[in-house]
Amino acid sequence: MSAHRQARIDWMKQEARKRLLLLDGSWGVMIQGYKLGEDDFRGARFGNHPSELKGNNDLLTLTKPEIIQNIGRMYLEAGVDFIETNTFNSNFTSQEDYGLGHLVGELNEAGARLARDLCDEYSTAERPRLVAGVLGPANRTATISPDVNDPAFRNITFDQLRETYRDGARGLIKGGSDVLMIETVFDTLNAKAAIYAIEEVYEELGVRLPVWISGTITDLSGRTLTGQTPTAFWHSVRHANPFAIGLNCALGAKELRPYIAELSGACETLVSAHPNAGLPNEFGGYDETPEQMAEMIREFATSGLVNIVGGCCGTKPEHIAAFGKAIKGVTPRAIPQKPKYMRLSGLEPFTLTPDLNFVNVGERTNITGTRAMSGSAAIRLRKVIMACFESSRPSSMLMSMTEAPASTC
Repeated sequence: MSAHRQARIDWMKQEARKRLLLLDGSWGVMIQGYKLGEDDFRGARFGNHPSELKGNNDLLTLTKPEIIQNIGRMYLEAGVDFIETNTFNSNFTSQEDYGLGHLVGELNEAGARLARDLCDEYSTAERPRLVAGVLGPANRTATISPDVNDPAFRNITFDQLRETYRDGARGLIKGGSDVLMIETVFDTLNAKAAIYAIEEVYEELGVRLPVWISGTITDLSGRTLTGQTPTAFWHSVRHANPFAIGLNCALGAKELRPYIAELSGACETLVSAHPNAGLPNEFGGYDETPEQMAEMIREFATSGLVNIVGGCCGTKPEHIAAFGKAIKGVTPRAIPQKPKYMRLSGLEPFTLTPDLNFVNVGERTNITGTRAMSGSAAIRLRKVIMACFESSRPSSMLMSMTEAPASTC
């Protein structure tokens, strides 16, 4: 790792102890403001491309870099510490919808390099500006079947996700990112593929950057799309040792607050929040003003819930500037020291504490309800069960039969 990048990372970690850090806002809403047409997305390079390209915002890094630069400058002028790379959809499945799956590495590296140049332009010796290299959620889920008539079907595998995230992470690092952000996580298994891929690239390149993970609570049920609560989500990804964990998108600040509060109490690392500008209106737009959102963001900060704040859908540089003013001088959330317990999760979290007695992890075996447990197999299992009852230590034997590693989403 270069000395300059390591110095920026060290500064970031030290600064996070002193004050709240500021992330940028939505890039999509800013791009929409330019009212671009098909020719703008194509540029000269993709003029003869057979598929329609309008709406592929990540491609603008290559075909209209001046627009992405202008948006980045507006956020830097608003006072952010981090700007994100324009790579939210720079993964194979999202790009292959446009026939551009082969550009994943190039899009990520170019997106990071553009952001790096902007941050260097605005950095000072006292305050460097940081690049958050974004790995978006992809447009397919490894956990849920897209076919209601075939629950076992998947249209993407863990290894396919791992491969495209590996290409993305490699490009983001080579382009100059300071941190890698696994963002807008609706499926924890997708996020785990990204974590695995990142670790592979770190080993390959001999570089290790801080990892930032941000999940999405999809509605007022308080769960991700694949059903996890915020604490269960944290338990599922804490092995990645992220420098920050947070929530973004789907909800406005008011609606997001209880879930940020839960996450803040559950985790022993920095907490981030970048909510939408309220809930979508009937036209799909967002109505909360910078002043309205800043009031809620300040309450997050003064309540000791967060260490990093920013905006998601519907937020613009004026929102982010208002956030910066709102958090100025507020003491950042103190990171709690948690006892070292086994912390597991399915849809709900589970913590194995000393006050718990017998814990049965796994599923009971129905020896009559499955063909695999018929005939000689069922007879052998019955003999084991009877041996348990005849043993002087039945409880320990029963535990050894029924305990199994808990699965995590």
